[in-house]
Order: sequence, then C-alpha cells, then structure tokens
Amino acid sequence: MTSNNSVQVSVLGLGAMGSALASALVKAGYATTVWNRSPGKADDLVAQGAEAAATAGDAVLAGRLVIACLLDHASVHEVLDPLSHELAGRTLINVTTTTPAQSRELAAWAADAGVAYLDGGIMAVPHMIGQPGSSILYSGSAEVFNQYKPLLELWGTSTYFGEDAGLASLYDLALLAGMYVMFAGFMHGAAMVAPTGMTAGEFAAMSTPWLSSMTGGLQEFAAVIDGGDYTVEGQQSLEFSSLGDLLAASSDQGISTEVVAMVQGLIQRQIDAGHGAEGFARIIESIKQPG
Repeated sequence: MTSNNSVQVSVLGLGAMGSALASALVKAGYATTVWNRSPGKADDLVAQGAEAAATAGDAVLAGRLVIACLLDHASVHEVLDPLSHELAGRTLINVTTTTPAQSRELAAWAADAGVAYLDGGIMAVPHMIGQPGSSILYSGSAEVFNQYKPLLELWGTSTYFGEDAGLASLYDLALLAGMYVMFAGFMHGAAMVAPTGMTAGEFAAMSTPWLSSMTGGLQEFAAVIDGGDYTVEGQQSLEFSSLGDLLAASSDQGISTEVVAMVQGLIQRQIDAGHGAEGFARIIESIKQPG
C-alpha cells in the first residue's frame, strides 16, 4: 500500500461527484491535479490546494494515478483515447457510470494501452463522499485495489468483487434498480393522494417509516428465491397480491397507472401460468424470463 505522501493523483471531470472525490483527496494531503473540459470548475479545488491542469494530457502526465469521473462511456473514450501513450505505465480508476459491457471494454482498452485498470460504482450522492453510508464497489485489478485502498477508503466503504471489471457496474446498477423503482412507487402514491390536498411532504412523512419497515422483508424474499420453492408456508400468494384495487383507485384519482401496472403484469403472468397460489416472490421468474 502507498501513503498519501507518495501518490500523485489526477482527477479528470469536475462535476458534482468528481469535485467531491477530488476535494476528499486534497483534504487528506494527496498531491492532486484536476482537469475539467469547461473552465471555472477547478477554482474551489485550487483554493483548497489542488493544482489545475490546462489540458487532460497535462493532468495525466502530472499523476501516476488517474481518476476518471466523466459523463459517460463515450466521454471516457473521447478524453482518454488520444492520451493512451501518456497513460501507458500509469493506473486508471474509472468511476464513470457505465454498463458492465462498457466497463469490460474499457478494461480491455486499458490492457492494450499498458494501463492498470480498476472500475468503480459509486453508491452515494456527492455530499455523502467521505461520510458514513458512502459505499463504492470495485472490480478489475486486485493489485490496484490493494495498493490504493487507503485512498479509496477516503471516499467511502470500499468493496472489491474480483478481476471481472464489469461486476462493480453490474452490482451498482442492480442496486439502483431497486432504488428507482422504490422512488417511482413513492411518487405514484404522492400523485394518488394529491387530489385530497395532501402534500408530497406530508405523504413522505407517512411513507418513510412504512417503507423502512418493509425492507425487513427483503431477506425473507431472498430466502424463498434462493431456495427455489415458492410454495413454502407463510408467503402472501400471487392471487392475494393482485393489484386490481390499486389500479382502479389510481384510475379513479385520474393518474397514470404505469408504475403499478408494471408490477401487476409480472404478477398476472405467473397467475396465468398456473402459479396463483404460490408466493409473491415468484414474480422474479417473470423478470428472469421476459414475456
């Protein structure tokens, strides 16, 4: 492992997340060079002690460790493809949001360029970086992860999932799937009650303890799914879980039924296949095998 006194780091991309990552490095005493495509984004970091690079190439040459936190997969290639020669012999940690296939492609690109590569999926919003609850998932080079783990831990709890560079992205996006569907469900509920005069804030106060308590059921669903038996006792049946009343009430309130209809479609496919008496967890079979 290396200390902060011996690592020169360059951060490419100073959006809200990139700036938060760079700020944590500067505060911890790392010699940090920063670059952003549009001017002005580096000013606050320079005031904290970072060095601003005029070009991405200058930034790469300034650091043995390069952190990429850019807009998307295409942006990573747009910025780094012309710099493959400068990157050779250096280490690249890419925390740009990409698909698993894109992460694997970047790992192969880096290998061809002679660059050690680690991919990261950030499970936090910018203000959480360096705070309790921030978590970052990594995959790719084990050597890079182990060498720079003290640095990575500045940002959040760091978990390594193996040499397959696509795994961090896969697990990141899988967790985001649960988050976004939950958020959509909350917004559907808020739309349902809005005609009564209830504000979204009031509905959030009702929803938070309810949804928090329901997360305890995830492990119960997981046990059924991992066991592969949807007939075990104690489950709520698919027939009982039918969301017909919820769909009707939503229509009566004059709102879209898209969010709830998606779940009802998964339920109904299993009922139609003769599994109505089995547990709700069986909808995962509808997800695994698209209709």
